[in-house]
Amino acid sequence: MAVLVLGGAGYIGSHMVKRLVEQGEDVAVVDNLVTGHRQAVSKKARFYKGDVRDRAFLDDVFQKESIDTVIHFAAFSIVPESMKDPLKYFDNNTGGVITLLEAMHANHVNRIVFSSTAATYGNPENAVIKETDVQNPINPYGESKLMMEKIMHWADVAYGIKFVALRYFNVAGAAEDGTIGEDHHPETHLIPIVLQVALGKRSELQIFGDDYQTPDGSNVRDYVHVMDLADAHILAMKYLQAGHESAAFNLGSSTGFSVKQIVAAAREATGERIPAKVAPRRPGDPDTLVAKSDKAREILHWQPKYDDVHEIIKTAWNWTQKHPNGFED
Repeated sequence: MAVLVLGGAGYIGSHMVKRLVEQGEDVAVVDNLVTGHRQAVSKKARFYKGDVRDRAFLDDVFQKESIDTVIHFAAFSIVPESMKDPLKYFDNNTGGVITLLEAMHANHVNRIVFSSTAATYGNPENAVIKETDVQNPINPYGESKLMMEKIMHWADVAYGIKFVALRYFNVAGAAEDGTIGEDHHPETHLIPIVLQVALGKRSELQIFGDDYQTPDGSNVRDYVHVMDLADAHILAMKYLQAGHESAAFNLGSSTGFSVKQIVAAAREATGERIPAKVAPRRPGDPDTLVAKSDKAREILHWQPKYDDVHEIIKTAWNWTQKHPNGFED
């Protein structure tokens, strides 16, 4: 039986494929390569180029492969873009999961591990977020992912498709060996942008807003290493394979770091000056997002190796130095 990784050529998906292959799993990958990189996908995985919204394509993949579990990363995830073009996000993210679940049901595949997000919580009521806290998104990206969670719930009720929704926070870092890492065009994530400044590919960093309700005025986020995230998906897959009920889990370090603290940590990790200036706020950005991830640690037995943001940045810096132009190298 094989594991099907949707979006397996993307940043998180390619690290997921790498870890599955390392653990001896039989892996098939689907990606439309709109944002992913074919070079990032392990040669030991079978690759199918196509779109999650294409039912005939999905049916063909399911018929060719003997799929046990689907791991789903095939979604757009840029908050400011979702504010400007919400229908793009509802079409690809929410519409895509409907097509996927239809194909899974028709082809008798009844397990899915889903990449959700802390953005489903919006501006949280509590400083540390639990899975039972109110989900009230403040941007279309978070709304699209919350709708996906609800759709999966009703697909479970109606068809018995069991799911795990992993609500994770800011993902960062790269594979320990520096072979794959983060490479978006354009890049919107904080740590790779900071490292592009350190590398001299950008002249300075823009800190979007310094008047948030946080200790230093800049956004506070929880960071989780991409390989720790991959390990959590494997544990979630095994949880479903053991016959457990559908569930949602937060994934994070349970420690918040502000943008200014990340810049300071990157200066320490790289030894570079990293110039930065304050710029206007971006729409749709919550003040603070920090996960309480005790549930994943207790039930899934998840034990992240990288709880120190300095070590996370070091792995990302290793990738950045080895691949200054990303996968174009």
